[in-house]
Amino acid sequence: MVRYIEENITKMLETKIISKSEVLCAGGDDGDTSPATKVFQDFQINEEDVGRGGGGLIRSWVDSMRACSPSHLKPFNNQSSWIKEHPSALNMFEEILHESEGKQIVMFLDYDGTLSPIVDDPDRAFMSNKMRNTVRKLAMCFPTVIVSGRSREKVYSFVKLTELYYAGSHGMDIKGPEQNSKYKKKTQSLLCQPATEFLPVISEVYMKLVEKTKSIQGAKVENNKFCASVHFRCVDENKWSDLAHLVRSVLKNYPKLMLTQGRKVLEIRPIIKWDKGKALEFLLESLGYENCTHVFPIYIGDDRTDEDAFKILRDKRQGLGILVSKYAKETNASYSLQEPDEVMDFLERLVEWKNLTSGE
Repeated sequence: MVRYIEENITKMLETKIISKSEVLCAGGDDGDTSPATKVFQDFQINEEDVGRGGGGLIRSWVDSMRACSPSHLKPFNNQSSWIKEHPSALNMFEEILHESEGKQIVMFLDYDGTLSPIVDDPDRAFMSNKMRNTVRKLAMCFPTVIVSGRSREKVYSFVKLTELYYAGSHGMDIKGPEQNSKYKKKTQSLLCQPATEFLPVISEVYMKLVEKTKSIQGAKVENNKFCASVHFRCVDENKWSDLAHLVRSVLKNYPKLMLTQGRKVLEIRPIIKWDKGKALEFLLESLGYENCTHVFPIYIGDDRTDEDAFKILRDKRQGLGILVSKYAKETNASYSLQEPDEVMDFLERLVEWKNLTSGE
């Protein structure tokens, strides 16, 4: 199995799907991993595991699933050092304004857990009308992007605002605003889909996962067009190992797909050099802010997949990331908010500040 993965990594290097540096550079202390590193972490198993059907791999998946469960995380009040390093963006609002002074703010917002509450049924993750109105007003003040693991069409059906940029499937499906945005300019026909060639295989894997996971009560498989999600929020923890076995039984036949983990969800994605961080860079470039010192991106998200964007901003020392969480987590974000209601308060304060300073 290891040799098989190594051969496929070599093929991807030859076809430039990933770069050599991504294979050689392991994740740092902050837990970040490149796409190629994730391949080895998620799929590499030793010979003993092969004989036992990949038991070691399954255990590592389940351990990771448990580690991200809220019952294993510590609330803020027990982590004073964490909140000191990642203070509330509401409490530090004036400092954030000072950091952004004289620069163009560009807003990047995750959807689930950021604009809408996390719910048991992912098809019912509706945002409130008040949040929608706030985001609409925000988009009138700043270029605003929704970045989600959902399909672009699905997240649009929740948000229903034509004046936003949408980056679905973890940034693998990007489209510019349709109307009513003073920031459209030349990007009005913007469309970026770097994983189009994987559409047939994602659809095929989705169908197989639906069939395979029928026996696991509470499991739900979602087709997000350029990726697929296996939700285990409603699955009994004692069944997580069984679910991981079933997912692996499908993925072992698809070496160009990788498995990552989000908030109570397993994500199946193509192995390409693309994530929410790459989507952020692409959109800034499309807006004319590539390598620009006059732009201040603010990215707000709650999921592990948002860490790619947080890290981009931290490494470039440009803008800032805000993690939405009630629990202390390892993160590249600079600030924190505890829940969508606090996100809405933060966005409303930004809108109010912008209107006051612009005289509107």
